[in-house]
Amino acid sequence: MTINQASELSIGVSSETGTLQRLLIHSPDRGLGKVVPSKAQDWLFEDIVHLDTMRRKEYDYYVKLLLYFLDPDKIKGKIADINDDPTRSFFIPGTEKYFASDRVVDIQRLLGEILEDPGTRTKLTAAICGIERCSYQIQEELGTFDAHELARIFISGSCSDQRMLFAPLPNLIFTRDIGIVINDHILLNKPAKAARTRESILAQFVFFYHPMFTHIRGNLIEIPENERHFLLPDDEKASDYQRCTLEGGDVMMVAPGHLLIGCSERTSIYAAQQVMKILFDKNVVQKITIIKIPKKRDYMHIDTIFTQVKKDVWVLLGSLARLGDEARKKDVLHFFAPADANKEFKILQFEKGKEQQPIEIENLEDLLTAISRKDLGVKGPVRFIYSGGNEFPYGEREQWTDSCNLLALRDGVVIGYDRNDKTLEAFKKEGFKIISARKLLEKFEYEDLSPENLTDTFITLPSAELSRARGGSHCMSMPLLREALIRES
Repeated sequence: MTINQASELSIGVSSETGTLQRLLIHSPDRGLGKVVPSKAQDWLFEDIVHLDTMRRKEYDYYVKLLLYFLDPDKIKGKIADINDDPTRSFFIPGTEKYFASDRVVDIQRLLGEILEDPGTRTKLTAAICGIERCSYQIQEELGTFDAHELARIFISGSCSDQRMLFAPLPNLIFTRDIGIVINDHILLNKPAKAARTRESILAQFVFFYHPMFTHIRGNLIEIPENERHFLLPDDEKASDYQRCTLEGGDVMMVAPGHLLIGCSERTSIYAAQQVMKILFDKNVVQKITIIKIPKKRDYMHIDTIFTQVKKDVWVLLGSLARLGDEARKKDVLHFFAPADANKEFKILQFEKGKEQQPIEIENLEDLLTAISRKDLGVKGPVRFIYSGGNEFPYGEREQWTDSCNLLALRDGVVIGYDRNDKTLEAFKKEGFKIISARKLLEKFEYEDLSPENLTDTFITLPSAELSRARGGSHCMSMPLLREALIRES
Protein backbone atom coordinates (compact mmCIF):
# COMPACT_ATOMS: atom_id res chain seq x y z
CA MET A 1 0.00 0.00 0.00
CA THR A 2 1.34 3.39 -0.95
CA ILE A 3 0.36 6.51 0.95
CA ASN A 4 -1.85 7.55 -1.98
CA GLN A 5 -3.61 4.19 -2.22
CA ALA A 6 -4.39 4.37 1.48
CA SER A 7 -7.13 6.95 0.94
CA GLU A 8 -9.25 4.31 -0.79
CA LEU A 9 -9.50 2.10 2.27
CA SER A 10 -12.86 1.88 4.02
CA ILE A 11 -13.56 2.13 7.74
CA GLY A 12 -16.51 0.53 9.52
CA VAL A 13 -17.13 -1.48 12.68
CA SER A 14 -20.64 -2.37 13.85
CA SER A 15 -20.01 -5.45 16.02
CA GLU A 16 -17.41 -7.24 18.12
CA THR A 17 -17.44 -10.51 16.17
CA GLY A 18 -18.08 -9.72 12.50
CA THR A 19 -15.27 -11.06 10.31
CA LEU A 20 -12.24 -8.85 10.87
CA GLN A 21 -10.97 -7.26 7.66
CA ARG A 22 -8.63 -4.47 8.75
CA LEU A 23 -7.04 -3.43 12.05
CA LEU A 24 -4.40 -1.20 13.56
CA ILE A 25 -1.62 -2.77 15.66
CA HIS A 26 1.83 -1.91 16.97
CA SER A 27 4.59 -4.47 17.35
CA PRO A 28 6.73 -4.23 20.50
CA ASP A 29 9.44 -1.63 19.87
CA ARG A 30 12.84 -0.97 21.40
CA GLY A 31 11.26 1.33 24.01
CA LEU A 32 9.86 -1.74 25.82
CA GLY A 33 13.43 -2.83 26.43
CA LYS A 34 14.09 0.46 28.26
CA VAL A 35 11.50 0.02 31.02
CA VAL A 36 13.26 -0.13 34.41
CA PRO A 37 11.81 -1.35 37.74
CA SER A 38 11.78 2.10 39.33
CA LYS A 39 9.64 3.49 36.49
CA ALA A 40 7.56 0.42 35.59
CA GLN A 41 4.43 1.45 37.49
CA ASP A 42 4.69 5.06 36.32
CA TRP A 43 4.67 3.65 32.79
CA LEU A 44 1.71 1.38 33.72
CA PHE A 45 3.64 -1.89 33.78
CA GLU A 46 3.59 -4.38 36.64
CA ASP A 47 7.01 -5.75 35.74
CA ILE A 48 9.82 -5.41 33.24
CA VAL A 49 9.64 -7.64 30.18
CA HIS A 50 12.20 -9.50 28.09
CA LEU A 51 11.82 -7.74 24.75
CA ASP A 52 13.30 -10.37 22.44
CA THR A 53 11.11 -13.13 23.90
CA MET A 54 8.03 -10.92 23.71
CA ARG A 55 8.74 -10.22 20.06
CA ARG A 56 10.02 -13.47 18.58
CA LYS A 57 8.25 -16.08 20.68
CA GLU A 58 4.96 -14.30 21.34
CA TYR A 59 3.83 -11.17 19.48
CA ASP A 60 5.26 -12.26 16.11
CA TYR A 61 2.86 -15.22 16.22
CA TYR A 62 0.02 -12.74 16.69
CA VAL A 63 1.06 -10.79 13.57
CA LYS A 64 1.48 -13.94 11.49
CA LEU A 65 -1.98 -15.15 12.52
CA LEU A 66 -3.53 -11.80 11.67
CA LEU A 67 -1.90 -11.85 8.24
CA TYR A 68 -3.10 -15.38 7.50
CA PHE A 69 -6.67 -14.41 8.38
CA LEU A 70 -6.74 -10.92 6.86
CA ASP A 71 -4.07 -10.79 4.13
CA PRO A 72 -2.73 -14.30 3.41
CA ASP A 73 -0.87 -13.32 0.23
CA LYS A 74 1.58 -11.40 2.42
CA ILE A 75 2.65 -14.48 4.36
CA LYS A 76 1.72 -17.70 2.56
CA GLY A 77 4.86 -19.66 1.72
CA LYS A 78 7.14 -17.33 3.70
CA ILE A 79 6.96 -18.74 7.24
CA ALA A 80 10.30 -20.59 7.12
CA ASP A 81 12.18 -17.55 5.79
CA ILE A 82 10.53 -15.27 8.34
CA ASN A 83 11.41 -17.58 11.22
CA ASP A 84 15.04 -17.90 10.08
CA ASP A 85 15.65 -14.16 9.74
CA PRO A 86 17.58 -12.92 12.82
CA THR A 87 16.84 -9.28 11.96
CA ARG A 88 13.01 -9.65 12.07
CA SER A 89 12.88 -7.20 9.18
CA PHE A 90 9.53 -8.68 8.05
CA PHE A 91 7.95 -7.08 11.13
CA ILE A 92 9.73 -3.69 11.11
CA PRO A 93 8.08 -0.78 9.27
CA GLY A 94 10.41 1.10 6.95
CA THR A 95 12.60 -1.90 6.09
CA GLU A 96 12.83 -3.47 2.63
CA LYS A 97 11.31 -6.80 3.72
CA TYR A 98 8.47 -5.32 5.80
CA PHE A 99 5.14 -7.05 5.09
CA ALA A 100 3.42 -3.69 4.36
CA SER A 101 -0.14 -4.98 4.47
CA ASP A 102 -3.11 -2.66 3.94
CA ARG A 103 -5.16 -4.90 6.23
CA VAL A 104 -2.82 -5.49 9.17
CA VAL A 105 -1.50 -1.98 9.67
CA ASP A 106 1.15 -0.88 12.18
CA ILE A 107 0.60 2.65 13.46
CA GLN A 108 4.39 3.15 13.36
CA ARG A 109 4.27 2.69 9.60
CA LEU A 110 1.52 5.30 9.22
CA LEU A 111 3.45 7.67 11.46
CA GLY A 112 6.57 7.25 9.32
CA GLU A 113 4.57 7.96 6.18
CA ILE A 114 3.05 11.22 7.43
CA LEU A 115 6.48 12.35 8.63
CA GLU A 116 7.66 12.31 5.03
CA ASP A 117 5.70 15.53 4.56
CA PRO A 118 7.90 18.46 5.75
CA GLY A 119 4.98 20.49 7.09
CA THR A 120 3.55 17.64 9.13
CA ARG A 121 7.03 16.75 10.36
CA THR A 122 7.63 20.28 11.61
CA LYS A 123 4.29 20.49 13.41
CA LEU A 124 4.56 17.11 15.09
CA THR A 125 8.20 17.59 16.11
CA ALA A 126 7.32 20.91 17.72
CA ALA A 127 4.35 19.36 19.53
CA ILE A 128 6.39 16.42 20.87
CA CYS A 129 9.31 18.59 21.92
CA GLY A 130 6.89 20.91 23.69
CA ILE A 131 5.24 18.27 25.86
CA GLU A 132 8.56 16.49 26.48
CA ARG A 133 10.33 19.79 27.31
CA CYS A 134 13.18 19.02 24.95
CA SER A 135 16.07 21.39 24.40
CA TYR A 136 16.36 23.28 21.14
CA GLN A 137 19.47 21.20 20.40
CA ILE A 138 17.44 17.96 20.53
CA GLN A 139 14.73 19.50 18.36
CA GLU A 140 17.37 20.36 15.78
CA GLU A 141 18.84 16.84 15.97
CA LEU A 142 15.42 15.30 15.31
CA GLY A 143 15.43 17.08 11.98
CA THR A 144 18.39 14.98 10.80
CA PHE A 145 16.65 11.58 10.90
CA ASP A 146 14.74 9.99 8.04
CA ALA A 147 10.96 9.71 8.45
CA HIS A 148 10.77 6.09 9.61
CA GLU A 149 13.63 6.43 12.10
CA LEU A 150 11.99 9.56 13.47
CA ALA A 151 8.76 7.59 13.90
CA ARG A 152 10.69 4.97 15.88
CA ILE A 153 12.21 7.69 18.07
CA PHE A 154 8.86 9.35 18.74
CA ILE A 155 7.45 5.99 19.86
CA SER A 156 10.41 4.38 21.63
CA GLY A 157 11.99 7.57 23.00
CA SER A 158 15.40 6.31 21.92
CA CYS A 159 17.74 6.42 18.94
CA SER A 160 19.23 3.41 17.20
CA ASP A 161 22.48 4.07 19.12
CA GLN A 162 20.51 3.47 22.38
CA ARG A 163 20.51 7.13 23.48
CA MET A 164 17.22 8.05 25.12
CA LEU A 165 15.80 11.44 24.16
CA PHE A 166 12.60 11.03 26.16
CA ALA A 167 10.53 8.34 27.88
CA PRO A 168 9.37 5.28 25.91
CA LEU A 169 5.72 4.52 25.11
CA PRO A 170 5.55 0.86 26.18
CA ASN A 171 1.72 0.88 26.16
CA LEU A 172 1.37 1.67 22.46
CA ILE A 173 1.20 -2.08 21.78
CA PHE A 174 -2.34 -1.71 23.16
CA THR A 175 -3.68 0.16 20.14
CA ARG A 176 -7.30 -0.31 21.31
CA ASP A 177 -6.76 2.53 23.76
CA ILE A 178 -5.93 5.26 21.23
CA GLY A 179 -9.21 5.16 19.34
CA ILE A 180 -12.32 3.16 18.54
CA VAL A 181 -14.31 2.83 15.33
CA ILE A 182 -18.05 3.30 15.89
CA ASN A 183 -19.87 2.43 12.67
CA ASP A 184 -18.15 4.84 10.21
CA HIS A 185 -16.84 7.28 12.86
CA ILE A 186 -13.62 7.16 14.89
CA LEU A 187 -13.69 8.26 18.51
CA LEU A 188 -10.28 9.61 19.54
CA ASN A 189 -9.60 8.75 23.13
CA LYS A 190 -8.20 10.76 26.02
CA PRO A 191 -5.75 8.69 28.09
CA ALA A 192 -6.08 8.84 31.86
CA LYS A 193 -2.38 8.65 32.65
CA ALA A 194 0.27 11.27 31.85
CA ALA A 195 2.56 8.49 30.60
CA ARG A 196 0.29 8.08 27.57
CA THR A 197 -0.02 11.75 26.56
CA ARG A 198 2.46 11.42 23.69
CA GLU A 199 0.54 8.39 22.39
CA SER A 200 -2.56 10.54 22.13
CA ILE A 201 -0.76 13.25 20.15
CA LEU A 202 0.82 10.74 17.75
CA ALA A 203 -2.58 9.13 17.20
CA GLN A 204 -4.23 12.50 16.53
CA PHE A 205 -1.65 13.32 13.87
CA VAL A 206 -2.03 9.91 12.20
CA PHE A 207 -5.83 10.11 12.11
CA PHE A 208 -5.93 13.73 10.93
CA TYR A 209 -3.00 13.69 8.49
CA HIS A 210 -2.74 10.20 6.97
CA PRO A 211 -4.62 9.68 3.66
CA MET A 212 -6.06 6.43 5.00
CA PHE A 213 -8.44 8.56 7.04
CA THR A 214 -8.89 11.56 4.71
CA HIS A 215 -12.35 10.54 3.51
CA ILE A 216 -13.67 10.28 7.09
CA ARG A 217 -11.97 13.34 8.53
CA GLY A 218 -15.43 14.80 9.21
CA ASN A 219 -16.23 11.64 11.17
CA LEU A 220 -13.34 11.96 13.62
CA ILE A 221 -14.71 12.68 17.08
CA GLU A 222 -12.67 14.41 19.79
CA ILE A 223 -14.03 14.57 23.32
CA PRO A 224 -14.15 18.14 24.65
CA GLU A 225 -12.41 18.87 27.92
CA ASN A 226 -14.47 20.21 30.81
CA GLU A 227 -14.62 23.96 30.06
CA ARG A 228 -14.03 24.66 33.75
CA HIS A 229 -11.00 22.34 33.88
CA PHE A 230 -8.38 25.07 34.09
CA LEU A 231 -10.19 26.82 36.95
CA LEU A 232 -10.74 23.78 39.13
CA PRO A 233 -8.66 23.04 42.24
CA ASP A 234 -6.36 20.05 41.76
CA ASP A 235 -8.42 17.81 44.04
CA GLU A 236 -11.57 18.50 42.00
CA LYS A 237 -9.78 17.90 38.69
CA ALA A 238 -9.34 14.27 39.71
CA SER A 239 -13.07 13.87 40.37
CA ASP A 240 -14.94 11.37 38.20
CA TYR A 241 -17.52 14.11 37.67
CA GLN A 242 -15.03 16.72 36.41
CA ARG A 243 -12.14 14.97 34.63
CA CYS A 244 -12.49 13.93 30.99
CA THR A 245 -10.62 10.68 30.30
CA LEU A 246 -11.58 7.74 28.11
CA GLU A 247 -9.65 4.75 26.76
CA GLY A 248 -10.65 2.30 24.04
CA GLY A 249 -10.66 -0.74 26.30
CA ASP A 250 -13.77 0.77 27.86
CA VAL A 251 -15.65 1.12 24.56
CA MET A 252 -17.32 -1.75 22.69
CA MET A 253 -19.36 -1.54 19.50
CA VAL A 254 -21.61 -4.55 20.08
CA ALA A 255 -24.30 -3.89 17.42
CA PRO A 256 -24.92 -1.26 14.71
CA GLY A 257 -27.02 0.90 17.00
CA HIS A 258 -25.62 -0.09 20.40
CA LEU A 259 -22.42 1.06 22.11
CA LEU A 260 -21.06 0.03 25.52
CA ILE A 261 -18.97 2.47 27.58
CA GLY A 262 -17.22 1.39 30.76
CA CYS A 263 -16.56 3.80 33.61
CA SER A 264 -13.40 2.53 35.26
CA GLU A 265 -10.15 3.75 36.75
CA ARG A 266 -9.26 4.94 33.24
CA THR A 267 -12.61 6.26 31.90
CA SER A 268 -14.58 8.92 33.76
CA ILE A 269 -18.34 9.33 34.03
CA TYR A 270 -17.96 12.88 32.71
CA ALA A 271 -16.27 11.59 29.52
CA ALA A 272 -18.94 8.91 29.08
CA GLN A 273 -21.62 11.58 29.26
CA GLN A 274 -19.83 13.76 26.69
CA VAL A 275 -19.45 10.84 24.28
CA MET A 276 -23.10 9.93 24.70
CA LYS A 277 -24.19 13.48 23.91
CA ILE A 278 -22.00 13.71 20.79
CA LEU A 279 -22.99 10.32 19.39
CA PHE A 280 -26.70 10.89 19.97
CA ASP A 281 -26.50 14.38 18.45
CA LYS A 282 -24.74 12.99 15.37
CA ASN A 283 -27.18 10.03 15.22
CA VAL A 284 -24.27 7.58 15.16
CA VAL A 285 -25.95 5.13 17.58
CA GLN A 286 -29.38 4.89 19.14
CA LYS A 287 -28.51 3.17 22.40
CA ILE A 288 -25.60 3.50 24.83
CA THR A 289 -25.09 1.32 27.90
CA ILE A 290 -22.81 2.66 30.61
CA ILE A 291 -21.19 0.08 32.86
CA LYS A 292 -19.59 1.35 36.04
CA ILE A 293 -17.00 -1.09 37.37
CA PRO A 294 -14.82 -0.93 40.50
CA LYS A 295 -11.78 1.33 40.13
CA LYS A 296 -9.26 -1.46 40.65
CA ARG A 297 -6.07 -2.28 38.82
CA ASP A 298 -7.42 -5.84 38.54
CA TYR A 299 -10.10 -4.67 36.12
CA MET A 300 -8.68 -1.57 34.41
CA HIS A 301 -11.18 -1.61 31.48
CA ILE A 302 -14.44 -3.42 30.77
CA ASP A 303 -12.67 -5.58 28.18
CA THR A 304 -10.63 -7.09 31.00
CA ILE A 305 -13.83 -8.49 32.58
CA PHE A 306 -15.79 -9.56 29.48
CA THR A 307 -15.56 -9.83 25.69
CA GLN A 308 -17.76 -11.39 23.03
CA VAL A 309 -16.72 -14.67 21.45
CA LYS A 310 -19.70 -15.33 19.19
CA LYS A 311 -23.15 -13.86 18.64
CA ASP A 312 -24.44 -16.16 21.38
CA VAL A 313 -21.28 -16.69 23.47
CA TRP A 314 -19.50 -14.37 25.92
CA VAL A 315 -16.52 -14.85 28.25
CA LEU A 316 -16.67 -13.00 31.55
CA LEU A 317 -15.48 -12.78 35.15
CA GLY A 318 -17.92 -14.59 37.42
CA SER A 319 -17.28 -12.51 40.55
CA LEU A 320 -18.65 -9.40 38.80
CA ALA A 321 -21.35 -11.10 36.79
CA ARG A 322 -24.40 -11.33 39.03
CA LEU A 323 -24.17 -8.16 41.09
CA GLY A 324 -27.40 -6.17 41.31
CA ASP A 325 -27.95 -2.59 42.36
CA GLU A 326 -30.58 -0.07 43.30
CA ALA A 327 -31.78 3.53 42.92
CA ARG A 328 -32.57 5.48 39.77
CA LYS A 329 -32.07 9.19 39.26
CA LYS A 330 -32.36 11.73 36.48
CA ASP A 331 -29.33 11.88 34.21
CA VAL A 332 -25.84 10.50 33.89
CA LEU A 333 -24.08 12.78 36.38
CA HIS A 334 -26.94 12.64 38.89
CA PHE A 335 -27.41 8.95 38.38
CA PHE A 336 -23.82 8.39 39.43
CA ALA A 337 -23.91 11.17 42.03
CA PRO A 338 -21.38 11.23 44.90
CA ALA A 339 -24.03 9.97 47.30
CA ASP A 340 -24.03 6.78 45.24
CA ALA A 341 -20.24 6.61 44.95
CA ASN A 342 -19.97 3.45 47.02
CA LYS A 343 -21.98 1.63 44.41
CA GLU A 344 -19.03 0.11 42.60
CA PHE A 345 -20.87 -1.88 39.94
CA LYS A 346 -23.81 -0.44 38.05
CA ILE A 347 -25.32 -0.78 34.56
CA LEU A 348 -27.49 1.93 32.96
CA GLN A 349 -28.91 1.92 29.45
CA PHE A 350 -29.79 5.15 27.63
CA GLU A 351 -31.75 5.51 24.39
CA LYS A 352 -31.58 8.47 22.06
CA GLY A 353 -34.40 10.87 22.89
CA LYS A 354 -35.01 9.20 26.26
CA GLU A 355 -31.83 10.21 28.07
CA GLN A 356 -33.81 11.29 31.14
CA GLN A 357 -35.30 7.81 31.62
CA PRO A 358 -32.38 5.37 31.73
CA ILE A 359 -33.05 1.70 32.33
CA GLU A 360 -31.10 -0.01 35.08
CA ILE A 361 -29.90 -3.54 34.28
CA GLU A 362 -29.29 -5.87 37.17
CA ASN A 363 -26.24 -7.83 36.04
CA LEU A 364 -23.86 -8.52 33.18
CA GLU A 365 -25.60 -11.71 32.08
CA ASP A 366 -28.88 -9.85 31.60
CA LEU A 367 -27.14 -7.13 29.56
CA LEU A 368 -25.18 -9.53 27.38
CA THR A 369 -28.18 -11.79 26.85
CA ALA A 370 -30.22 -8.78 25.69
CA ILE A 371 -27.47 -7.76 23.25
CA SER A 372 -27.35 -11.24 21.73
CA ARG A 373 -31.12 -11.60 21.48
CA LYS A 374 -32.48 -8.10 20.88
CA ASP A 375 -29.60 -6.54 18.95
CA LEU A 376 -28.18 -9.57 17.12
CA GLY A 377 -31.32 -11.68 16.75
CA VAL A 378 -30.12 -14.81 18.53
CA LYS A 379 -33.05 -17.21 18.97
CA GLY A 380 -31.45 -19.98 21.00
CA PRO A 381 -29.78 -19.89 24.42
CA VAL A 382 -27.03 -17.38 25.13
CA ARG A 383 -23.98 -19.08 26.65
CA PHE A 384 -21.50 -17.74 29.18
CA ILE A 385 -17.96 -19.01 29.67
CA TYR A 386 -16.46 -17.86 32.95
CA SER A 387 -12.86 -16.99 33.66
CA GLY A 388 -11.12 -19.92 35.34
CA GLY A 389 -14.27 -21.98 34.94
CA ASN A 390 -15.68 -19.84 37.77
CA GLU A 391 -13.57 -21.84 40.24
CA PHE A 392 -11.84 -20.15 43.16
CA PRO A 393 -9.13 -18.89 42.97
CA TYR A 394 -8.68 -19.49 39.23
CA GLY A 395 -11.32 -17.01 38.08
CA GLU A 396 -9.44 -14.04 39.51
CA ARG A 397 -5.99 -15.46 38.78
CA GLU A 398 -6.71 -16.00 35.11
CA GLN A 399 -8.64 -12.75 34.70
CA TRP A 400 -5.44 -11.01 35.84
CA THR A 401 -3.68 -12.64 32.88
CA ASP A 402 -6.43 -11.63 30.44
CA SER A 403 -8.61 -14.72 30.23
CA CYS A 404 -11.56 -12.43 29.39
CA ASN A 405 -9.65 -10.22 26.95
CA LEU A 406 -10.13 -11.99 23.61
CA LEU A 407 -10.08 -10.75 20.01
CA ALA A 408 -12.67 -12.30 17.68
CA LEU A 409 -11.23 -12.81 14.19
CA ARG A 410 -14.68 -13.91 13.09
CA ASP A 411 -17.81 -15.11 14.83
CA GLY A 412 -16.66 -17.98 17.07
CA VAL A 413 -12.92 -17.80 16.27
CA VAL A 414 -10.87 -15.97 18.90
CA ILE A 415 -7.26 -15.38 19.97
CA GLY A 416 -6.29 -15.56 23.66
CA TYR A 417 -3.39 -16.45 25.93
CA ASP A 418 -2.20 -20.02 26.39
CA ARG A 419 -1.55 -19.72 30.14
CA ASN A 420 -5.19 -19.62 31.30
CA ASP A 421 -5.70 -23.37 31.67
CA LYS A 422 -9.01 -23.43 33.55
CA THR A 423 -10.59 -20.97 31.13
CA LEU A 424 -9.44 -23.10 28.20
CA GLU A 425 -11.03 -26.14 29.85
CA ALA A 426 -14.28 -24.16 30.14
CA PHE A 427 -14.11 -23.38 26.41
CA LYS A 428 -13.58 -27.06 25.63
CA LYS A 429 -16.68 -27.96 27.64
CA GLU A 430 -18.65 -25.56 25.45
CA GLY A 431 -17.47 -27.32 22.30
CA PHE A 432 -14.57 -25.09 21.27
CA LYS A 433 -11.45 -26.51 19.69
CA ILE A 434 -8.19 -25.33 21.30
CA ILE A 435 -5.13 -25.01 19.07
CA SER A 436 -1.82 -23.22 19.53
CA ALA A 437 -0.81 -20.43 17.19
CA ARG A 438 2.30 -22.37 16.18
CA LYS A 439 0.39 -25.52 15.23
CA LEU A 440 -2.28 -23.58 13.39
CA LEU A 441 0.29 -21.65 11.35
CA GLU A 442 1.93 -24.94 10.39
CA LYS A 443 -1.43 -26.29 9.21
CA PHE A 444 -2.05 -23.12 7.18
CA GLU A 445 1.43 -23.24 5.67
CA TYR A 446 2.01 -26.94 5.06
CA GLU A 447 -1.43 -28.59 5.13
CA ASP A 448 -4.66 -28.00 3.30
CA LEU A 449 -6.29 -25.84 5.95
CA SER A 450 -7.75 -22.40 5.36
CA PRO A 451 -8.82 -19.83 7.99
CA GLU A 452 -12.29 -19.82 6.40
CA ASN A 453 -12.76 -23.43 7.49
CA LEU A 454 -12.37 -22.74 11.20
CA THR A 455 -15.42 -22.69 13.47
CA ASP A 456 -15.72 -22.46 17.27
CA THR A 457 -11.95 -22.25 17.77
CA PHE A 458 -9.80 -20.75 20.50
CA ILE A 459 -6.29 -19.98 19.18
CA THR A 460 -3.73 -19.83 21.98
CA LEU A 461 -0.94 -17.28 21.88
CA PRO A 462 2.32 -17.74 23.86
CA SER A 463 2.09 -15.27 26.72
CA ALA A 464 4.81 -15.41 29.36
CA GLU A 465 6.04 -11.87 28.59
CA LEU A 466 2.98 -10.34 26.93
CA SER A 467 0.84 -11.07 30.00
CA ARG A 468 3.23 -9.01 32.15
CA ALA A 469 2.26 -5.96 30.13
CA ARG A 470 -1.34 -6.31 31.43
CA GLY A 471 -3.27 -6.54 28.21
CA GLY A 472 -4.61 -9.28 25.94
CA SER A 473 -5.36 -9.71 22.25
CA HIS A 474 -8.44 -7.47 22.46
CA CYS A 475 -6.26 -4.66 23.86
CA MET A 476 -3.62 -5.24 21.18
CA SER A 477 -5.98 -4.40 18.33
CA MET A 478 -7.91 -1.44 17.00
CA PRO A 479 -10.33 -2.89 14.43
CA LEU A 480 -10.87 -0.53 11.50
CA LEU A 481 -13.16 -2.72 9.41
CA ARG A 482 -15.38 -5.72 10.14
CA GLU A 483 -17.99 -7.40 7.97
CA ALA A 484 -21.50 -6.65 9.17
CA LEU A 485 -23.05 -9.51 11.13
CA ILE A 486 -26.18 -10.97 9.60
CA ARG A 487 -28.99 -10.60 12.10
CA GLU A 488 -30.88 -13.83 12.69
CA SER A 489 -34.50 -13.56 11.54
